[in-house]
Amino acid sequence: MKIVFMTKQGWWILLAVCVFVLGNCILLYRFINKTNFAELEKNARLKEISERYLASLKAGPRSKLSDIAVGVQNLQNRPVIGQKSDVFEPRNDEKENIGLNEVGQKSEQTEHVTSSKRDVILSSTAAANDFVAAILVIACNRPTVKRCLDLLLKYRPSAKKFPIIVSQDCGHEPTANVIRSYGDQVSLIQQLDLSEVQDVPANMRSMMGYYKISRHYKWALGQAFDTMGYDTVLIVEDDLDVAPDFFEYFTATKPLLDKDPTLWCISAWNDNGKEGMVQRNDVLYRTDFFPGLGWMICKSLWEELKPSWPLGFWDDWMRESPQRKGRSCIRPEIPRTRTFGREGVSRGQFFDQHLKFIKLNDKVHPFTKTDLSYLLKDNYDEKFVERIHTLPLVTVDQLTNKKVFANEVQVHYSSQQNFKDVAKPLGAMTDFKAGVPRMAYKGIVTIVFAGINVHIVPSD
Repeated sequence: MKIVFMTKQGWWILLAVCVFVLGNCILLYRFINKTNFAELEKNARLKEISERYLASLKAGPRSKLSDIAVGVQNLQNRPVIGQKSDVFEPRNDEKENIGLNEVGQKSEQTEHVTSSKRDVILSSTAAANDFVAAILVIACNRPTVKRCLDLLLKYRPSAKKFPIIVSQDCGHEPTANVIRSYGDQVSLIQQLDLSEVQDVPANMRSMMGYYKISRHYKWALGQAFDTMGYDTVLIVEDDLDVAPDFFEYFTATKPLLDKDPTLWCISAWNDNGKEGMVQRNDVLYRTDFFPGLGWMICKSLWEELKPSWPLGFWDDWMRESPQRKGRSCIRPEIPRTRTFGREGVSRGQFFDQHLKFIKLNDKVHPFTKTDLSYLLKDNYDEKFVERIHTLPLVTVDQLTNKKVFANEVQVHYSSQQNFKDVAKPLGAMTDFKAGVPRMAYKGIVTIVFAGINVHIVPSD
């Protein structure tokens, strides 16, 4: 009798284990492929077996396995999620992370949105077909411009869509020879005024290089927009590496520039884009800080800026309120450019302390197949900025002492000096330009610290 009892118990345990495994397999399949679970339920035989085993397990003695059986049946009875709508409407988890994760991937077909809050879904096909931008490479006396040009030509999808113009200042013949060696793959134009810039303040003559750079930029942009007649220009300096999806990124973001009057540039750069401080190559942000270093503008903006172009320090001038007028740029989390030019007018100090640590994206993300309408101002302010203020509020000490267990938090600062106190221990750039922290949007600077998404937020 004892042997018979053990045999029946063994069969019962085996049956319970089978049901447990089968139930969990069903749950796992439902989790992985929610939209296709209806297909699974059409298989009557599988459903019959599942229900039979679950029922027999529930009928047995009360145990953890019988409780699990009840839970499995409850989950199976939940409504099946239907097919995705053609209208962009993120799931709840996507809404919580809008601006921080890839949002609403779309097909290559032109799509439309009916919601007034999402008045445009960017058509990747139209963007790719209509897009033409001159690549304006600003060069001087670096024969290593070859490194920049080689990568541009390697990744360029079309010579017609992305004609390359190299504008050379300085009159450096070895550099000019390198550029000419590319033949008709690039066009060489040369700024011939090599004289000292006039009207430079006496106390700034030691920084003449910055004034010559500003003069060159004005001349080169005038050549590309006014003389050659391009409507869109993408500016690259001769010491920049570009990412494999550099052209993909700008092709996809150009419609944002066309549709949103609160945007005035697209940039490939992130000042806080150091190794360990970035992690997602599909994430894009708005920023009130002009990033430069691989940036795109349209002719309408050039017409606006040209009459008052500054004598020197053109990039800081771009960041000032009279030029920016409250407008923003788009920038990536992981940069699509990286500088290799240690020697320049800044004499390498900034490169050694900061620039050499910038991470260059190395994996292509299909931006032209991604809905980027979340970056339009109304959408972004509603889904990104407002959400940040609902995140857990922590301190720098809690972060640095690894006492934070959330994957996304906010840290507050109350002044420019306090921002420096907060940003420095977290590895973020601490300086302000025209009252704006580097890479900030509405005062919010977003970085990654020890794998946590950290938003440095003004307390007021």
